[in-house]
Amino acid sequence: MSEIIKVGMADLKTCVSPDGVTTLGLGSCVGIAIRDPQTKIGGLAHIMLPDSTAMRNGQLNVAKFADSGIEELVRQMERLGAVRRRMVAKIAGGATMFPFQGQGSSMNVGQVGDRNVEATKAKLKELKIPIIAQDTGKNYGRTVIFYPETGDYLIRAVGRAESVI
Repeated sequence: MSEIIKVGMADLKTCVSPDGVTTLGLGSCVGIAIRDPQTKIGGLAHIMLPDSTAMRNGQLNVAKFADSGIEELVRQMERLGAVRRRMVAKIAGGATMFPFQGQGSSMNVGQVGDRNVEATKAKLKELKIPIIAQDTGKNYGRTVIFYPETGDYLIRAVGRAESVI
């Protein structure tokens, strides 16, 4: 019997087929699903922010950031037996959730989703892990389920047809 492992916000988990991983509430956050198709080892990171380098305290939650979260997910997958040169990724999220975002805001919160997607793509490129599918941007949240056995990344959004990338 397979299990669907829950990944919280600013969290990451790995699994081995036939298990899967899921996360809820991807708004401006990005869900990065990575798998090794040969070993069927996979994982999912739910990142909230693009870059950990601005954080200077020792209490860093590596899973919260695209740069450190993706590196940690890959490390954990390699410990399970996945091989980086075979890994492929799919990403979802990075939405602009509120229309007022970015309009005169000193924090440019409306661009967090875009920055999360850009940082995710940059880190995956640096690690030489190709993105083979994505469902990013727009103005709605997503819930995702990733199945490393098949590579299916199921995306659900309120008022929209379920899709698989």
